[in-house]
Amino acid sequence: MSEYPYADQFEMHRTLPEHGTEQDAILAMLASMSETENKVWETGQCSGTMYCGDHDHYDFLNKAFANFSYVNSLQRDMCPSSTKFEAEIIAMTLDLMGASAINASVPGGLVTSGGSASIAHAMLAYRESTSATTARPNVIKPETAHPAFDKACHLFGIELRVAPVDPITTQVDVEWVKSHIDRNTVAIVGSAGNYGYGTVDPIRELGAIALEHEIGLHVDGCLGGFILPFGRELGYDIEAFDFSVPGVTTISADTHKYGYALKGTSVLCFADERLRNSQYFYLTDWSGGKYCSPGMDGSRSGGLLAATWAAMVHLGRTGYREYAKAIFAASSAMQDAVRAHDALRIMGKPSFLFSFTSDEFDIYHVNDFLRTRGWRMNGQQYPNAIHMAVTRPQTQPGTVERWTQDLEDAVRYAHEHRDATPASGAIYGGVTGGPTDEADAVIKMFMAAMMDQQMSLPHQ
Repeated sequence: MSEYPYADQFEMHRTLPEHGTEQDAILAMLASMSETENKVWETGQCSGTMYCGDHDHYDFLNKAFANFSYVNSLQRDMCPSSTKFEAEIIAMTLDLMGASAINASVPGGLVTSGGSASIAHAMLAYRESTSATTARPNVIKPETAHPAFDKACHLFGIELRVAPVDPITTQVDVEWVKSHIDRNTVAIVGSAGNYGYGTVDPIRELGAIALEHEIGLHVDGCLGGFILPFGRELGYDIEAFDFSVPGVTTISADTHKYGYALKGTSVLCFADERLRNSQYFYLTDWSGGKYCSPGMDGSRSGGLLAATWAAMVHLGRTGYREYAKAIFAASSAMQDAVRAHDALRIMGKPSFLFSFTSDEFDIYHVNDFLRTRGWRMNGQQYPNAIHMAVTRPQTQPGTVERWTQDLEDAVRYAHEHRDATPASGAIYGGVTGGPTDEADAVIKMFMAAMMDQQMSLPHQ
């Protein structure tokens, strides 16, 4: 990311232009950039990121969004449609998450701006609901759980205790979790499934621990929430992780992933609406009037609520189940191609997302070669591994066959270059940048490349 994007094609704007540009010209520039970038994932060779990959579906969602794109859903007297959309999104997600099994309380939910926001709101709720009895709250998460938990705990002053995972199963060490709970522990965490390996933590065991200690259990289903339930319906060996498991108190599930909605939307489900209500913000004595908001966001576009609602109502259980069937089948076939090589080892017991490493060479050599064939994989570390989050683009004809052949060539390349240093590494959301001992410096450079390029350009 060292070069400023599209600098050789379009004018750069370092100050607000004196005179505006015609709408048609702007739309032509946007269409050109979109067409260029779509080619990266349309081949089906991109791990995750593009979960639907159906331009007709995107066009449908864009039309739904356009009807309410300019609406502020905070003003419910002007846009009661937002109440309909949001309430029904939450209700449908609760139903999918097994809320019918809840008898002792009234479940509730929030629509948030993404998985990190759902996780943050859950951590805030656990802190606030225990504030009268716990001055120094702590939460225990598996090492494999998303960094959003670290971020949320950092922001809200919650101590985070990180539990090790079994190197073979990649699941959390349940006994470690149990032995590190104390009187200030407000919640424990399990993933369904985790980002790195696609494996599901032993939620039933964690639920039993949560009940025993009378603390919360958050299940991070941001990635798997809208596909694992259908995998279970299809007969795949996936342990229960939802509200049917005693002890589960909150679940995050991203509608903008396998829910096939627009970025960025997610749903945070609560087994008890009183827990949700504890994290509300309100200010009743402000000169501008009594203020309240259900989450940290104030103004939100009604378009995202409309598009998310439209995606869920359009697809229904049948549509989601059919997509899940194709994704699980493609993932199984791609995993079989990995298992065909003795030099490769799949991490744990994966689901739709699988990760693999090698005990014979640095797996990033495989990644280096796959990149030359157009594959965009995601890297892990400790140990070095790469994963493929299978989405709908991988279900198109010919993708599995291309994967099988390219992987065979990549393994051969890795054997031949085992003594060399690979070029790729493990940066979340990026594939450039090789291994280094100066991890903090690399991440800062990566962020600067994304955010500050224009500011570093010389004055003209």
